[in-house]
Amino acid sequence: GKGDKPVTIPITSTIRGILWPLRGHHPVQVFTYVAQRGVGKGERRPLTYEGLKSYWAQLRKRSGVTSFRFHDFRHDFGTKLLRETGNLKLVQKAMNHRNIKTTSRYAHVLDSEVAQGMERVEKSRRKSRSGLKVA
Repeated sequence: GKGDKPVTIPITSTIRGILWPLRGHHPVQVFTYVAQRGVGKGERRPLTYEGLKSYWAQLRKRSGVTSFRFHDFRHDFGTKLLRETGNLKLVQKAMNHRNIKTTSRYAHVLDSEVAQGMERVEKSRRKSRSGLKVA
């Protein structure tokens, strides 16, 4: 996290399945790679932040994608989590935001969602007036 504060987050069973086989390649680090050239070619080394940035830049260049930052994955996750749960406080905790205002930037609302919300309110109002459940 910011300020080198450790952040602990739960993981899904899918993520666990991806990470579990990576155990034991390095005494401390989870993410490693096998050196392809230079001194130590063929050796397994820990992936560094600078190495990840370099690889990301190469990947973007090779793919022709220029306007996508690695951080965009985080924003996409926050947006999708909010869409699925509708719970801004949950997203705040998952994203490790201290201020809910930061999290509110993920609260994009689509026209279709506004229409769906209005439909739900209409059904709720009809139900409360008639005392009957509306299908």
